[in-house]
Amino acid sequence: MTRVFVYGTLKQGQPNHHRMFDPAHGHAHFLASARTLDRYPLVIAGDDHIPYLMNLPGEGVRVRGEVYRVDERMLRFLDAFECVPAMYQRTVVRLEVEQWEKGAGSEPSNEDMPPEGGTVEAHMYSTTTFEPEWRALPTHESYDAHGEHGLVYVDRESRQ
Repeated sequence: MTRVFVYGTLKQGQPNHHRMFDPAHGHAHFLASARTLDRYPLVIAGDDHIPYLMNLPGEGVRVRGEVYRVDERMLRFLDAFECVPAMYQRTVVRLEVEQWEKGAGSEPSNEDMPPEGGTVEAHMYSTTTFEPEWRALPTHESYDAHGEHGLVYVDRESRQ
């Protein structure tokens, strides 16, 4: 099992969250809410208003998201869904745990799961391939497809 940090459309309440729990893709278990230790620019870009976390540590903000434990099958699905390596690259990120999921067997009990406020590592999908003008876009601490930014996310099935 592998930990994965999601910050965009795969989070709870977002357009692609259902994909995390489709048994055809494998298994995912929500562990915690967390945020990156380093700052990163999380922008909404392109005609389809996709959230991109640019792999520029030290720029932007500490990004909030969710940590999941996924099996190998789900990890392969996520790599394909995130178009690794063409669109995103999967890298390891250090996170500060904000809150563990309670009552689901994920409470911290050892070094693998430190107390809230502690740090964990997880895989994250970020991009090093982006348009230069993206660096001037507003950054977001937490992505919401229905946020005040007014940029309506276009799901894959609707893209042309």
